[in-house]
Order: sequence, then C-alpha cells, then structure tokens
Amino acid sequence: MYLQQLSVINFKNYAEARLELSPGVNAFTGNNGAGKTNLLDAIHYLSLCKSYFNPIDTQQIMQGTDVFMVSGTFMKNEQTDTVACSVKRNQKKQFKRNKKDYQRLADHIGLFPLVMVSPYDVSIIIEGSEERRRFVDNVISQTDNQYLDELIAYNKILINRNAVLKRMNESGRFDISLLEVFDEQLVALGARIFEKRKAFMDVFTPIFNAHYHFISNEAEQVELVYESQLLQDNLADLLVKYADRDRVLQRTSAGIHRDDLLFSIHGMPMKKFGSQGQQKSFLIALKLAQYTFLYQQKGFKPLLLLDDIFDKLDEFRVTKLMQMVSDHNFGQVFITDTSEQRVAGVLNGIEVNYKLFKVTGGEVNAQD
Repeated sequence: MYLQQLSVINFKNYAEARLELSPGVNAFTGNNGAGKTNLLDAIHYLSLCKSYFNPIDTQQIMQGTDVFMVSGTFMKNEQTDTVACSVKRNQKKQFKRNKKDYQRLADHIGLFPLVMVSPYDVSIIIEGSEERRRFVDNVISQTDNQYLDELIAYNKILINRNAVLKRMNESGRFDISLLEVFDEQLVALGARIFEKRKAFMDVFTPIFNAHYHFISNEAEQVELVYESQLLQDNLADLLVKYADRDRVLQRTSAGIHRDDLLFSIHGMPMKKFGSQGQQKSFLIALKLAQYTFLYQQKGFKPLLLLDDIFDKLDEFRVTKLMQMVSDHNFGQVFITDTSEQRVAGVLNGIEVNYKLFKVTGGEVNAQD
C-alpha cells in the first residue's frame, strides 16, 4: 500500500498544494515553521480521520478562510482509493472514500494504517498514563474496529458512574443499587478491553525488544511492562473493594482506565534516568514495533512517517534505522528534516528510491 498523490487546500499554512509521491521514500526539507510537519499531518488525516497534534479540527483551517480540504489517492492490492476530508467552520466534518460518505469514521480506521514518529511522542514517556494508554489504543484500534466501539462505550459509562458518585456525595445519599447498574456494564466492557490489551502486549513486547536491541546494538537493557489492576483481580471484585474510596473521591478508582505501561532502562525509570538519545531510541523502537505489529496483522505494510527523527539521534543509530529502510522492512516512508544535505547524504548512502521536496513558507516543490 502507498499514497500516490496528496492535495491540500487551506490546510494550516498551505493555501494549496498538490504532490505526486514516490512509493519509496519521500523527504520534506526546509526551515522550522515552513510547513514540513503539516504535510505529514495531512497524511495522518487521510489514514486516521484526525490530526496527530491537535484534536480540534477547525484549528487546522488556514487563517482567514472558512474550510480546509485534504485528499489523497491510495494504491493497495492494485486497487485505487480516493480519500477526502473537509472541515468547515460550524459544520460537521465530512469524510469520504471514493466519493461516498462514512456513516461512522470508525469504519475507516485501519483501512490505510499509518505509524507516525514525532518529537512530540516524548509525552508517551514523560507525561501521565493517559498518553501510554492512548498509544496502546491507537495500535489496537487500527486492527480491531470493535475495540474502538468498546472503548468509547466504556468511557461513556465511566463518565456517568463518576457523575452519579458526585451527585451521591452532594446529596448525602448513597444508592448502591444504582451503582451496580453501571458496575455490571463496566465489568463486561472492561474485561473485554483488558483481554485485548493483554493479548496485544503479549505479542507486542517481544517485537519491541527486538527493535530496541537492533537500534542500540544491544548496548542497553530496557524493559516494557503492562500494568493493570485486572492482572491481580477481576473488575467486579475491585469495584466492590474500592466502593468506599470511590464515595470519598467521587470517581471510579478501579478499572482499565488506570492501566499503564512501565518503561525502564537498566532497571530504572526511563523518564528519570534515560538520556534524550536513549528516550528517543525507546520511542522509535515503540513505533517500529507498532509498525511491525500492524504489518503482521494487516498483511500489508503501513505508511511510516518520520518527523525530525535525525535530531538527537547519534550517527550510529541513524545508520541502523536507515539500514532497516534499505533492507525494505518498510513500505512507503515520509521523512522531514531541516537539512537537505543531511537527508540527501543519508538516502544516497542506501539503495532506495526516493523523492526530495523543498518546503518554503507554505509552498512545496519537488527537487530534481
């Protein structure tokens, strides 16, 4: 699978741009703020129906205009699919494949799988558990549409249960029978989500370990561990166990919404003891493992977007990563970097077809 063509209109800092793309490597170079990453985000829209960086669609509309449009043509199994997304202020987002509207955007997720590697991904390491759960959910959702529906339903029930706990606290009346209605629903959905996360991590963890060892040449010992309350107790028992605590806190303190991933290096937390280079290697290994997992599950290669990945990676690790590209472990790859010479030097050093684009102030031009 690959993206043949990309078009954007009034998207972020682009009034209009149309690109014919290489099925191999596509590299966008230019100064910071020129719009390189915006092109990757446009591709992300076509695959996952949303921005990678900003959940508010209308904030992607170019200043002074009222609507943006992003479209692209995918080639998969000798079949062409045209995907288009448009957002107009004060209107519902429109998303179409081959000119037909989707009833549910979830039906599109996973058709054209994508993996993005960005400097912003450091939040997976340094921020709270919500970022790590989002990473896991993003991967599973691209292989299991039902999972996304189950997750949305679980979160709605969780919000309602928390609202009931708050009202009970305000009124001073604790109605256990009302909570039991929500508990029954949470238990059923939470158990399914937990089993899917656990099964995913059982497959994903050894893939991650293999990628990190390759990138670091086995110079560092890292560990990735799935942490969940449901590994020790079932959710029904946990909700009973924490009922009094929930009353006081006015929120649900047990469930899959508290799951986390633990990252360590040499037995110490990666967040505190990993250097910038080690954290970046860890993140790249996570994303490459995501790529391998999606490839294994889907049966074809996802798109790989590498945003500013050469920064803070030493030459050895860059070489190892590009070796994987030259060995054709990946399909279509998109790269951004501030240095045209650096990118050209790296790509010329491996046997791969590539196309170079120069980005300047919202304009993009293919280079000879």
